[in-house]
Formats: sequence, C-alpha cells, structure tokens
Amino acid sequence: MKKIALALIVIIVGIQFIRPAKNINTVDPTKQISAVAPMPENVQIILKKACNNCHSNNSIYPWYSNIQPVYFWLSGHINDGKRHLNFDEFATYKLRKQYHKMEETIDMVKENNMPLKSYLLLHNEAKLTQEEKVTITSWAQSVMDTMKNRYPIDSLIKKKS
Repeated sequence: MKKIALALIVIIVGIQFIRPAKNINTVDPTKQISAVAPMPENVQIILKKACNNCHSNNSIYPWYSNIQPVYFWLSGHINDGKRHLNFDEFATYKLRKQYHKMEETIDMVKENNMPLKSYLLLHNEAKLTQEEKVTITSWAQSVMDTMKNRYPIDSLIKKKS
C-alpha cells in the first residue's frame, strides 16, 4: 500500500512539470470576427464575459489552472471550444462556415447550451441574462442577414441533395 501511495505522489508531483502551451496569443485584427461583422460594444462585453475564454485566442486562467491535472482538463476544454468556434479566427472561415457558426451561436444560446453548465459552476459571472441572450442572438441574426444581402445564398447554405 505504501508503494502505491508513493507512486501516486511521484506521479502527481511529476505531472506538475508538464505544461501545455497556454492560450495566450497575439491577435491579428484582420482575422477577428469584427473584421467581417460589426460588433456593438454591448456584444463585445457579453462575449468577453461569457464566451472568449474558450472561443478566442486569449483565455484568462484562474489560479487553480496552475495545478495538474486541472490545467490539462482546461487546456483540452479550451482547444475544443476553439475548434468549434474561434472569434479571433472567424474572418479566416469560408463564408458558409461563418454563416453556419452564427446559426449555431443562436441555437446554442437559445437552448442554454452555451456557456456550458460546467463552466458556469466556477464562472457564475458568465451566466447570461435573458436580455443578454436576446442581444447575442439578435446580433448573430443581423450578421446572417447582412451576409444574405451581400452574398448569393448558395455560397452560405449547402444545397440539400
């Protein structure tokens, strides 16, 4: 039993020295969503408090992120969030993907799937009010409407076979 306990301690201490790179990167304004879609200040504030930690290239890490395996979990969570939607890379997406990501934003917010409940457990400030949900979904819809007015619909929506 002592050997198992000692092995666990060695493993726990050992993994403290393994650190994936943090999600703190230089942001290229030409790649951000604001380069292709005007973003009112109230939307920026909401995204900053509820979305950007996982859906941008710059996360704010809490103190407990310095403890492994918590950092591994956070890093995986952030990378997964960015894989689905990265507001700092949005302008690099193809038109169809941009349009679809706005559709998903509306759906995820309306269905209370974003922010994630697991995120809200430790980030109560990220909980969206009904007014904030309306603000985000209205903004995303306006982005989609602007795209529909600017581009042919077949460049935004995949034709059903």
